[in-house]
Amino acid sequence: MFENLQERFDRAFQVLKGHGQITEVNVGETLKEVRKALLDADVDFKTAKNFTQRVKEKALGEKVLTSIKPSQLLIKITHKELTELMGNAAAEFKPSGNPFTILMAGLQGAGKTTHSGKIAQLLKTKHGKKPLLVACDVHRPAAVDQLQVLGESIGIDVYAEPESKDAPGIAKNALSHAKANGYNAVIFDTAGRLAIDEVMMAEIIAVRDIVRPTEILFTVDAMTGQDAVRTAKAFNEALDFTGVVLTKLDGDTRGGAALAIHSVVGKPIKFVGVGEKMDALDTFHPNRMADRILGMGDVVSLVEKAQEVISEKEAAALEAKIRKNKFDLEDFLSQIQQLKKMGNVKDLMNMIPGMSKALKGIELDDNSFKKVECIIQSMTPSERAKPEIIDSNRKSRIAKGSGTDVPQVNRLLKQFQDMKKMMHVMTKGKGGKRSRMANLSSFNK
Repeated sequence: MFENLQERFDRAFQVLKGHGQITEVNVGETLKEVRKALLDADVDFKTAKNFTQRVKEKALGEKVLTSIKPSQLLIKITHKELTELMGNAAAEFKPSGNPFTILMAGLQGAGKTTHSGKIAQLLKTKHGKKPLLVACDVHRPAAVDQLQVLGESIGIDVYAEPESKDAPGIAKNALSHAKANGYNAVIFDTAGRLAIDEVMMAEIIAVRDIVRPTEILFTVDAMTGQDAVRTAKAFNEALDFTGVVLTKLDGDTRGGAALAIHSVVGKPIKFVGVGEKMDALDTFHPNRMADRILGMGDVVSLVEKAQEVISEKEAAALEAKIRKNKFDLEDFLSQIQQLKKMGNVKDLMNMIPGMSKALKGIELDDNSFKKVECIIQSMTPSERAKPEIIDSNRKSRIAKGSGTDVPQVNRLLKQFQDMKKMMHVMTKGKGGKRSRMANLSSFNK
């Protein structure tokens, strides 16, 4: 996420390294590079120009303290302006009304159906709702089937009329069905097109007028850059939507849509899709996103994700083990499995300040720890508890059982012992949960 943009910003701020004070010349040079970075990220020229102009005015108007380097000051100002550009604060998402209704809108291929399911699951797991998915896409072949399969996979009911081509009529019937059967949240998955057209807009406006949704969420593919912003503007003029769902952000290295869409449309980004899994949906926090763009990590989001899979009781028990230097390979295996539940491994690592640079060029994905898992799973319970008993014969057996070789087993054992010592020291010094996660990355190098 934002790898190229982050790298370009970092290079831009290098211009100020070694300068003792901010001047119009060196700020101008730096912001010229920043503007290029924004344009390369597919931010429109007007937004990029206005952004750098605001940063320049504030930078030249600031008094630089002797304790603060010019580059640090400019980064601080840029961070504030980035945050404001993206909406300043996280938008509220408070399911209200009975039923709470959401209308999903957007072009074909943006991810409406998938993210209808993700939001339905969010409402079910985090808000205690009984959601109903409604198949209002009567045009795309197999759209109804896709939603039904999706609903079945996450345990959420789907209302559909496969033989009907009347989207407003389906929406009306679905709403009555929901009220009669105790569904207190209804998500309407509507049809998309390859381009904006009057027929599509007329249909979705008719659905909106019948449903009168609490939320109208415009779903847009982050990969489309400036096109995403233009499409958002057209949909907003027609529907007056309440927020944006930015999809496929995990695959986008530009990030232009995330940076510009709020400033152009005036509506907040409420959610971002960060992976293919049904729980890969994050609340959009402008300040945290600015942190990540500027290479500062996102510790708060990391801790929140950790808390979702690790209970306070588990965390306390683990910390006690580490303090007593009793952390073993069984515990380590458990930590790997919990980490994988939190989302994309590389994305998680990049939330740790400074880790994005350290991991540059290293491929990390959901299978990154598979080899490590296989080696540990090929050990006996006593070997996992006491790795020091693993002699050459045991190593040969473990290597054979895991489909690896003895040098790989040796490397794992050494890395584990080094990490165990580091964790023990850091826990004593209150290094905490994020330190442990950072240490996991070393097993992929």
